[in-house]
Amino acid sequence: MAQFEKPVWLENGLVRWVDHRLPIFTFVSHELYEYPTPRNLNYWWNFGSLAGIILVIMIVTGITLAMHYTPHTAMAFDSVERIMRDVKYGWLIRYIHMNGASMFFIIVYIHMFRGLYFGSYKAPREILWMLGVVILLLMMATAFMGYVLPWGQMSFWGATVITNLFSAIPLVGDWIVTLLWGGFAVDNPTLNRFYSLHYLMPFVLVGVIVMHIWALHVHGSNNPIGIDTKGEQDVIPFHPYYTIKDMFGLGVFLIFFSLFIFFAPDYLGHPDNYIEANALSTPAHIVPEWYFLPFYAILRAVPANFVGEWATAWMGFIFIEAKLAGVLAMFGSIAVLFILPWLDRSPVRSSRFRPMYKWFFWIFFIDCIVLGYVGAKPAEGVYIAIGRVATIWYFAHFLVIMPLLAKFEKTRDLPKSISEPVLGGGIGSISAATAKPMEKA
Repeated sequence: MAQFEKPVWLENGLVRWVDHRLPIFTFVSHELYEYPTPRNLNYWWNFGSLAGIILVIMIVTGITLAMHYTPHTAMAFDSVERIMRDVKYGWLIRYIHMNGASMFFIIVYIHMFRGLYFGSYKAPREILWMLGVVILLLMMATAFMGYVLPWGQMSFWGATVITNLFSAIPLVGDWIVTLLWGGFAVDNPTLNRFYSLHYLMPFVLVGVIVMHIWALHVHGSNNPIGIDTKGEQDVIPFHPYYTIKDMFGLGVFLIFFSLFIFFAPDYLGHPDNYIEANALSTPAHIVPEWYFLPFYAILRAVPANFVGEWATAWMGFIFIEAKLAGVLAMFGSIAVLFILPWLDRSPVRSSRFRPMYKWFFWIFFIDCIVLGYVGAKPAEGVYIAIGRVATIWYFAHFLVIMPLLAKFEKTRDLPKSISEPVLGGGIGSISAATAKPMEKA
């Protein structure tokens, strides 16, 4: 079809000379111009490209900030203040970088919830989903180490509390903590290590994202209906249709981003981080950045000695401290995402055709919001009970509800193809039982 013809600029003499020796232009043409994309993608599919754009922004501003930052406990806090006051447009670069981390997590969280809603983790896209979870882990590690660099009160005490969690690991825990600290307390060697790793990790992240895009282009994008494309009538070239759509989404996002940069740059941060780190003064309430709060709530949800007392009473020789159980629960909340494609065995991808799953999805979404709210509150009173209930529901959603829904949910009939409902040719349907073939590679 004409819509998939090669771009005219590939016929340029210089382009053809270079492409014969290094086929980079053919690669760009295939992945951008000729890449067939489902014709029914909506704006929820913009967030993948937005994540890539904000990563580039973070890398560029991070490199610029690194030119003026001093990774030393005696000078780190003052060097950040110097960037804000003396470096030309330093305040703007830092606010972009600081709020960019929050924007990155907002985009990625929306991107992942969209994948959960439309079943983008199902076959044959399991590796694509798992690489996405790896990206989330790398983001968390990078953001945590970056939060330590300003060397404010919350930076110092956050690093102390979070790194101490590894001491709960039997046998090797203390060794891991000493390795992270570079000594026996959070001090200058810790700051140097975190600075080096914070600079390195975004480039590792780029490598994993390249693999993520590679995996995406093998089987193509999922779509709101959740069925595979049946031919050229179901697809359109990525350019210009979705590049224009992505540019519009980028414009809306930059407006939203700019509101924080220019009008509320410190809204998503903690005021205690504008106090220089002091090992002799513990903040009244130590909390991580907002994007870690749901996992922080899960960490604190395990009752003291609950698992240990149960194990001791029934097994005699097994003892799990509450601290270790909390750490296992926190990391388990991420690990369960890796096995999600095998927990949900329903042949239907999209929630549009899964009436029961749709309701449980929104309950799960609210549960994550509740976990974030509880994580920001002191571990006392009613917040302890709410956190435990929300944590139980988080794991039950993946380990109990999703496997059971795959067995007992009555799904709606699927359209025969993407093009029929999109082009108004009438909605044919196929039963959920015949949706099995879509799991093939």
